[in-house]
Amino acid sequence: MNLRAEAIVCGMTSHGENAAIVRFLTEEAGLVGAYVAGARGRALRPVLIPGNRVDAQIRARSEGQLPFARVELVRSRGAWLGEPLPAAALAWLGALTATALPERQPFPALYEALGAVLEAVCMAPSARGWALPLLSYEVLLLRELGYGVPVARPGEGNWPAILDAFDRIGRELARYPLADRRKDAMAARTLLRERLGRISD
Repeated sequence: MNLRAEAIVCGMTSHGENAAIVRFLTEEAGLVGAYVAGARGRALRPVLIPGNRVDAQIRARSEGQLPFARVELVRSRGAWLGEPLPAAALAWLGALTATALPERQPFPALYEALGAVLEAVCMAPSARGWALPLLSYEVLLLRELGYGVPVARPGEGNWPAILDAFDRIGRELARYPLADRRKDAMAARTLLRERLGRISD
């Protein structure tokens, strides 16, 4: 593998003293896990926040080798980590994508949709402006992976219906793509659901 592309950071797992295995979503190669030296150091930690866009250089000498990556920040989501609802949404979107998608299989529609919903989370004045795009991303992910989800799209102003759809789609996610690994990934969604539930109709 020898790839240079704009990528979305989806997740990070500590590796050794200061490095990490980072999962990036790219348009061309799909989800790619790569070793990043110094990922947990002062310089790179704010660069590798889930939801950030980076310019990634990903290389591996052979097909079976874990790639190495070097990254430069393109678009930061760090400013929203102090906001409870956007922070929970960013964490969930990264966890879902990093956990559910198979590695090195391109999903260009998901790459584009994830970028759009991340922008919505960070730019909308409230969760009412991004809850439906987030649900649409979840439904698209399920469909791209081959799971049909018969959930009608709720009206934009109907908050109880939006929460009901959120719960129904969550059951589908836990049942299908996250069935074997749902505990860790779904914890991020549970936190997001609790915070969304505090919004009154």
